[in-house]
Amino acid sequence: MNSTIALLLAQDGLTNGVIYALLAIAILLVFLVTRILLVPQGEFVVLGAITLVQLQRGQFADALWLLAALAALAIAIEAIRAWKSGRWRDLALQTAFCLTALVVAVPLVLLATGPAPLALQIAAVLCVVAPIGPMVYSIAFRDIAHSSTLTLLFAAVAVHYVLQGLMLPLFGAEGFRLEPLIQGRIDIGITRLSLQLLLVAAAFAVLVVAFWLFFRFAILGKILRATSINRIGARLVGISPDMSGLVAFGLASLTGAISGILIAPLTTVYYDSGFLLALKGFVGAVVGGLISFPVTAAGSLIVGVLESFFAFYASALKESLVFAALIPILLYKSVTHLSGRGTEEHEE
Repeated sequence: MNSTIALLLAQDGLTNGVIYALLAIAILLVFLVTRILLVPQGEFVVLGAITLVQLQRGQFADALWLLAALAALAIAIEAIRAWKSGRWRDLALQTAFCLTALVVAVPLVLLATGPAPLALQIAAVLCVVAPIGPMVYSIAFRDIAHSSTLTLLFAAVAVHYVLQGLMLPLFGAEGFRLEPLIQGRIDIGITRLSLQLLLVAAAFAVLVVAFWLFFRFAILGKILRATSINRIGARLVGISPDMSGLVAFGLASLTGAISGILIAPLTTVYYDSGFLLALKGFVGAVVGGLISFPVTAAGSLIVGVLESFFAFYASALKESLVFAALIPILLYKSVTHLSGRGTEEHEE
């Protein structure tokens, strides 16, 4: 391998790493707020990518059927809750949210199908995929939100398999890939940077800044921060854990849709591609200790670079080698955790 090949592999790795970083940040956000390891995060990415490809091809966006089915199920389950508890206001809010999502998404998708501006198609994808997150939380997690982390993990895995099973008849087993959103390279010093990498990096930077502004200044952002720091204290001051969960899942599905838009030109996406994508995002979240957003993003970039170099040297083993990189990380964290525990016990 010469320096030119190494730089090209590093560029590809960083491009993929940015996608994994977005996934990891979404997984970490949901975990901090709800203690749910969001295994279905990869499904949001797949829905975003396939929906954009279908709109570009002039096909009907099949994700609308999934959105409509989840909306109907969410309203039905909320009606049962309201009948048992008498909280009819929650039913009215759930119905308004689901109907608004459909009223906005359906005409936007129809306008964006076929020859239409890319910006309109991206807006349609976001409007279709983003509401699915809160609906999934309301259907699958709201009633068990106070269960143990292990129970929530089992529920998340079950949701993953249900969504994946629904996407097979919707999209079929064929792969979907988009033409590059932007083509070409620019010369910078000793290498040439892909414009696609610059686009992905710019989108990542904009999203990170938007998240920072949201958590720093928006009321909902402050609510999520308070919930992630102390869930019991947040409840004592009147913050609803259900609202926090809905907002966190909404941000996760929105981030997943954006990730799907960015990844569609980079690789062929299948209906079951979400699991591997979520696992690689999870590796990045583990590097951050499921606590730190900056370390999580850095770990995800490392995962992308490692995957790129492993694919060059041993393409058949690249997935195994990427996940094997978790072993020393987990061993290190176990040792440091045990040593920290021993110090605390000694001090006591």
